[in-house]
Amino acid sequence: MPDTRRPNRTTRPSPASASAPGCAEPGGGTGTAAPGGGTGAAAAPGPAASRPAPVARAVGAVRGRVGRAAGRIDAATPPSRDRAVDALRACAVLGVVLGHWLVTALVADGGDLRTASPLGPMPWLAPVSWTFQTLAVFFLVGGHVATRGYAAARARGTGYGRWLRARLARLFRPAGVLLALWTAVAAALLLSGAPYPTVRALVRLAFAPMWFLLVFAALTAATPLLARLHPLWPLAVVLHVDLVRFGLGGPGGIGWINLAAGWLVPYTLGAAWTRGELDRRSTGLLLLGGGAAATAGLVAWAGYPAAMVGVPGAAVSNLNPPTLAAVTFGLAQCGLALLLRERLGRAMRRPVAWAAVALLNLSAMTVFLWHQTALMATTVTGLPAGPLPGLHTPPDGPGWIAARLLWLPVFALVLAVCGSAFRRAGHGPGRRAPRPGPGRSRRAAREETALRVAA
Repeated sequence: MPDTRRPNRTTRPSPASASAPGCAEPGGGTGTAAPGGGTGAAAAPGPAASRPAPVARAVGAVRGRVGRAAGRIDAATPPSRDRAVDALRACAVLGVVLGHWLVTALVADGGDLRTASPLGPMPWLAPVSWTFQTLAVFFLVGGHVATRGYAAARARGTGYGRWLRARLARLFRPAGVLLALWTAVAAALLLSGAPYPTVRALVRLAFAPMWFLLVFAALTAATPLLARLHPLWPLAVVLHVDLVRFGLGGPGGIGWINLAAGWLVPYTLGAAWTRGELDRRSTGLLLLGGGAAATAGLVAWAGYPAAMVGVPGAAVSNLNPPTLAAVTFGLAQCGLALLLRERLGRAMRRPVAWAAVALLNLSAMTVFLWHQTALMATTVTGLPAGPLPGLHTPPDGPGWIAARLLWLPVFALVLAVCGSAFRRAGHGPGRRAPRPGPGRSRRAAREETALRVAA
């Protein structure tokens, strides 16, 4: 009879001995491993050689999850959505955030903190403000989205009041959280004996984004009246205000008229975009070329500052209030944005790129409102460690710039913490992320989240 006993496990060949001579081993050798570890045989792979496999599997798993999540967001996005608009808004928000982080410094001066800017001692950094001062693009997109949304609301039978309440709630709910928190922080700092100049500097930085909200809310409320307004009208107002202010020696306070008129120019450009008046490529080229030429002429021959943001201690600021140079520069930016629409639209067909833009748009107000708080929290937390380069030191040379670039990831991490902590409060109870529960699968919750992000 044949022997049916189970073979001895020790007689099975080991993986090493089963390899044919000359086959590559994990350790990189070509021969079989000799029992005595001879010099001509490949050594067995050690722990260091076996590490890449788990790491590669983990990276692959993360990439797979990101790809699947991005695919769900991409599939949930309505085909009619203009993704280039969301991409432009995301670029505008990121430009403002990075610009503030690069040109705003809180310098430790004795026991106080004071604000400073590298643009003062290093005026050759002015092109940084040309790249990151992107508010005109934000108002362009805002005007386009508001006029298009109001027209759609009217077509659905939604009244002006209901439409406006929904729009303003998206702006002021997150702002209310910021206002409440910083009011409490300022009171606590003053009661604890913190120097008043330090508290004032912190509060001014924290509330700096509020002016944007007030102007944007006013323009949004006036959308039905502005839907047909030609951008040349507010541009003419800006021109005459600057002529009186700078050319005729008029009072400086008259410049604050441009706080509304200056940002009304890109907002009404957005309305013209909705009407289909900016679809031709020649229009974008005219805005880009004409705006750039006008800005260069104003800076070179009319005495306007080259920096497109405010510089502490400067006699004139292009931003507070907006000057004619800031407005013409904004026209150039809007022209460039219009020229990039098709390219951005093609880039947004990639699910991962579109998911990143959709997520940023979902938290756009949180990012915009809290980015200065992230900078200040990092600065104050680092004070016990002494003056840290790029964080507490005066921005007076290229060394500060190199050090500040290293702090940007830290600011971004703190901003992410702020966003996760305050985004839910700022969006209200109706905007909470869906969670699986009784009778509800995780897949259904993920699909609803994807739909919300894509909306």
